[in-house]
Amino acid sequence: MKPDLKSLTHDEITRLLIKQGHPTYRATQVVQWAYERAAESFDAMSNLSLPLRQWLASEFDLWTVKALRDQRSTDTTEKLLWQLRDGQLVETVLIPATPGLTSCADRHTVCVSTQVGCAYGCKFCASGLNGFRRNLTAGEIVDQVLAVVRMGRTTGIRVGDAPPVPDPEFRVQNIVVMGMGEPLANYDHLMKALKIINAPWGLNIGSRKITVSTCGLPEQIKQLANEPMQIRLAVSLHGTNDTVRDQIMPVNLKHPVRELMHACEYYAKTKGRMMTFEYILIEGVNDDLNLADQLTAMARRLHAKVNLIPYNPVEGLHWRRPSLDRCHAFAARVKSRGVAATLRIEKGGDIAAACGQLRLQTMRDKPPVTPAVP
Repeated sequence: MKPDLKSLTHDEITRLLIKQGHPTYRATQVVQWAYERAAESFDAMSNLSLPLRQWLASEFDLWTVKALRDQRSTDTTEKLLWQLRDGQLVETVLIPATPGLTSCADRHTVCVSTQVGCAYGCKFCASGLNGFRRNLTAGEIVDQVLAVVRMGRTTGIRVGDAPPVPDPEFRVQNIVVMGMGEPLANYDHLMKALKIINAPWGLNIGSRKITVSTCGLPEQIKQLANEPMQIRLAVSLHGTNDTVRDQIMPVNLKHPVRELMHACEYYAKTKGRMMTFEYILIEGVNDDLNLADQLTAMARRLHAKVNLIPYNPVEGLHWRRPSLDRCHAFAARVKSRGVAATLRIEKGGDIAAACGQLRLQTMRDKPPVTPAVP
């Protein structure tokens, strides 16, 4: 496969074009077409010379994702299944702002994937059920966001019952890296993608509008703390002690809670930013109110906020979500101790919006492709 153009920075494109004998402003034109205009092909870059367009087309791929399936929820959440150049499948979720909960009715969040499958095997998650195939390139991560932008501009995004209307000014305001895969296990490609997404010449999304989620890789959390970008961190905790966390998150066997908390302390001290603990509530596993007290103590120690998420059932897994009353009681217990906590009302439940479910359903309908070399 040819390299993907959107895995390159502006400076890297500039150096390549200078080597080919082109002036530096040509690189600016190329990135304007790629990001600002979301060009569909190199041929569309009309202010570039024909030989330059032909050279770019011979050397690079412009798009690395192809829309395969699209599911729209009654709550306006939209799940997109992409086919990559090697036939692998990944998911992206578009989450419009909830009407009535924000004054920004046109605010859109995109949840992106960073790997094909996942090697960490969290017991409640569909992403790793068919194993790990490979890391995504920086361009494949960026293209998930840019493809949503193109969709908003060309076909429109449905809001409520109204038909979708194309919006030439459509933008994505927030990025959450919480899709398929463990983001920090694909650290270099992830950071390059986020720098492109953040860059004024790229997608120009502020770093404080970007949240990276991790199942808990201590060394990479420390590495992220030392990055100059002010990215938000969300830790998928889901268990407040080793006994509970070992049951549902195999990563805890290698990096137990104490080690994870030390890395989180380093992040909080280095960044001076509030982090988030993600906590999926699973009936009979981690929904005991005594665990709410442990969660509260951990959050207060790190000045973290808590995002409580009732378990989203996955076909083939035996876990159950607690009753709504139980979820509210757990949330009330955390809040009563002075911790900022949100009980997140799920979006996309009617379209299987939990990570990896649409991909899993699609793969069950047809034989899996041969894994590519990572």
